[in-house]
Amino acid sequence: MAVITEITDFMAPELDIYARTTENQLLNRHEPDKGIFIAESPKVIERALDAGCVPISFLMETRHVKTQGRELIARCPQVPVYTADFQVLTQLTGFQLTRGMLCAMYRPKQQKVREICRGARRIAVLENIVNPTNVGAIFRSAAALGMDGVILTPGSSNPLYRRAIRVSMGTVFQIPWTFFGDKESWPEEGILLLHELGFKTAAMALDDRAVPIDDPRLAEEEKLAVILGTEGDGLAQSTIGNCDYTVRIPMSHGVDSLNVAAASAVAFWQLSR
Repeated sequence: MAVITEITDFMAPELDIYARTTENQLLNRHEPDKGIFIAESPKVIERALDAGCVPISFLMETRHVKTQGRELIARCPQVPVYTADFQVLTQLTGFQLTRGMLCAMYRPKQQKVREICRGARRIAVLENIVNPTNVGAIFRSAAALGMDGVILTPGSSNPLYRRAIRVSMGTVFQIPWTFFGDKESWPEEGILLLHELGFKTAAMALDDRAVPIDDPRLAEEEKLAVILGTEGDGLAQSTIGNCDYTVRIPMSHGVDSLNVAAASAVAFWQLSR
């Protein structure tokens, strides 16, 4: 039977993890095994639980205990449930977007690159993509459009930041992902490892030598890593130089490029078929 505690004061210590802990504090880089993330909305929380994530506590509007929160509470009877009136919860940044429910959870153990690539045919590599909204959108496209995994360089935003989780609609829990580690410095060692694992590498970049995204050679590759670059500057020249292909999306009306999240959707749809 869940213990339900009503919160009437925004400064109550039970709200600290939701209201007064920064993303970097939640991430806990010094002790990653103790890292935490915040899942928002019943659907996202459900997907996180399905992926094996361990909940710490729930926070929801009082009225949702018997409505949309009922099944989640029943699923996790030992997890504390904190409730509050809407006027208290609106002081939480972005709470109105959460459909009335938050859940603090422990971060799952990070997988190795080799584990992500085992059995994969198409993977996405994100190079220094720093906007959590873009990261979340890319994950949603990757999950929906046939990618088998996502690998991020250390300069990229963490997929378990609140905004990234929310924008992804919880698909960050449905598609395997990890970061390149210290022994897989990017791009040289990272691309070398991808080649060792049997992947050809395709750099998405504006380049006169780039092949169009519908080049039949790309579709014929047994294993392909699609590499997307940071907002604004795109991929580093050293990354492009180490890749097997440079790939572009043909444009019309004088437009030179797409936002990286939009470009990822086009690339994933075309290259995962």
